[in-house]
Amino acid sequence: MRVKILGHERRRRWGDAQKLDVVMSIGLDGATVTEVAHRHDVSRQQIYAWRHELKKKGLLPSTADTVFVPVDTSAMHGVPLVREEVARVPTMIELRLNDGRSLRFDSGVDAAVLTRLIRAVEAA
Repeated sequence: MRVKILGHERRRRWGDAQKLDVVMSIGLDGATVTEVAHRHDVSRQQIYAWRHELKKKGLLPSTADTVFVPVDTSAMHGVPLVREEVARVPTMIELRLNDGRSLRFDSGVDAAVLTRLIRAVEAA
């Protein structure tokens, strides 16, 4: 019995650099795994498998799963501030990374920009 395939082959070949780009785009500008998978026409499970594979190869920093949570800094200064005042008063924040490096940034920095910066520093 002969089988003839019509159309394009569905299987695609992804290099490590392409996989890393896809995995690292999760969280940028609030993108979820589902959104990134849909954008690249792959399944969510495929992205999770790539993440696992890239970590095993040492290509994906272990901090790529880091989640940022809001922190109320008014208690640290001993001056109770109203939530609106905290947003208006720029504060310098120092973040120490696992490798001993530290980043200093203004509290008004956009979360997506900060995420990109941390990932770039961790990858270097």
